Amino acid sequence: MSGEQDLRKLLSGMRPELNEGRYVFCTVDGTTVPAGTTPVATVLEPEGLTLVLRQEDADAAGLAYDYTAGWITLRIHSALDAVGLTAAFAAELGAHGLSCNVIAGYHHDHLFVAADRAQEAVAVLEGLAARSVHH
Repeated sequence: MSGEQDLRKLLSGMRPELNEGRYVFCTVDGTTVPAGTTPVATVLEPEGLTLVLRQEDADAAGLAYDYTAGWITLRIHSALDAVGLTAAFAAELGAHGLSCNVIAGYHHDHLFVAADRAQEAVAVLEGLAARSVHH
């Protein structure tokens, strides 16, 4: 099933959902995920393997991090080649002083925002969705 490409439909139907817990970005040498951790995402970079995982998993594994995030999933199935969605929600969050780290999955976009402002970020995204219904 291919995802939605129409920007208005993507924005109005994005249905941001805050996942439970706090998430962190860590990096390890090599390509092996540490035992006892279950990352929600990994990115292999020349400098090491980035892991996005629950804060408690990182703490238990003794992994260092300096950013704690809330994880928001946009529940609409967005097409990987859709144009403008990331720019639109990033601009809206930025206008409210909210940084956003985005990871695209096959079905959904996943946004990592400062943990202490995650509920606010959801409200900002819901406001953007509501305004997009009428445009």
